[in-house]
Amino acid sequence: MLSAYDQDFHAWATEQAGLVRSGRLTQLDQENVAEELEGLARRDRREIASRLGVLLMHLLKWVYQPKARSNSWKAMIVEQRQSIFKLVEESPSLNSYPEQVLDKEYALARDRAAAETGLSVETFPRWRPFSIEQVLDSEYLPDEPGGERLF
Repeated sequence: MLSAYDQDFHAWATEQAGLVRSGRLTQLDQENVAEELEGLARRDRREIASRLGVLLMHLLKWVYQPKARSNSWKAMIVEQRQSIFKLVEESPSLNSYPEQVLDKEYALARDRAAAETGLSVETFPRWRPFSIEQVLDSEYLPDEPGGERLF
């Protein structure tokens, strides 16, 4: 027989919230509540990593496709930075997480940038050319390779 958790998640979650609010903690479905809370923590880390990857890809595109630059690319860079900032602001314990996953997300962003631009993956530096400070700096847009500062 299926548990309430498996039959109707919404009803189960509402019931669990009611139990917590009324102080009836011994009646909680402790195992599933713990798993859901851990899932919430993973969700925030996944979202930061995902947004960081999109941000890195757009920074690479900004550098390596200067003629294709657009306000939508700039807006995407701004949006990703703001979203990462909000997530970290809401959960300060995640403050160092963007730096922890930066190299992994850069490797993925490099592959995505190649796929999206049609350029060879070898066009993009194997090792990330941006520091975490640059990546998250709301004023930073990278230089062109071998060129002048654009902003």
